[in-house]
Amino acid sequence: MSGSVPQVLVVEDDPHLSAGVLENLRAEGYAVQGAGDAEQALVWLGSHSCGLIVLDVMLPGMDGFAMCRELRAQGNNTPVLFLTARGDPADRVRGLESGGDDYLAKPFHLQEFLLRVRAILRRWDWYNSVSATQATAVLTFGGNEVDFRAFRGRNFNGESQELTEKEAMILKVLAEHGGEIVSREDLLEKVWGYDVFPSTRTVDNFILRLRKRFERDPAQPRHFLTVWGVGYRFLKDGEP
Repeated sequence: MSGSVPQVLVVEDDPHLSAGVLENLRAEGYAVQGAGDAEQALVWLGSHSCGLIVLDVMLPGMDGFAMCRELRAQGNNTPVLFLTARGDPADRVRGLESGGDDYLAKPFHLQEFLLRVRAILRRWDWYNSVSATQATAVLTFGGNEVDFRAFRGRNFNGESQELTEKEAMILKVLAEHGGEIVSREDLLEKVWGYDVFPSTRTVDNFILRLRKRFERDPAQPRHFLTVWGVGYRFLKDGEP
């Protein structure tokens, strides 16, 4: 990052599109960096940090989906906004489930792009602010412990757990509501942005992942409870 100014890395092999995106981001007050392929971007990220990666899917060599998976495997949770000519819903789901935060099909409207950039950065500001102190950064429940700042935890068996950004953000939202019902739509809006996913099924998949990590019996959950037809609620002390 450059001071308090968010830095955005744009990974795009079309030089004209890349120049236009960089110019408009710079005009909005962001610090910017460009890369023409995934390999160049990964090298840069090895010694720099940024607030957002704008990532083309169809890149020479390693494609954008593979680069995003590589980042997440390395423990890099920088938000990713995919830009791609492939606007099929299946590709959208594939991109977001590979660790992306949003997905915008080309050609896109500049103002929509800038709105999505601001929305992603705003969600991360929320996540970082609510995890800023020790009191809110570490959650303990049912013999489990999660450090929201480090995206890792330890379950009731003492096994280390490396959380994805979305797993951590969903858990943070549920924990904030302290046993209250949170709808799937509210989770989508808070964690991804309301219009990102074509269905709420992805929320269900992430809840299943959290149960596998932290429930003693994922088939009979005590902490991550389904409220049928509505959403979920989280019980720190577990359901009797």
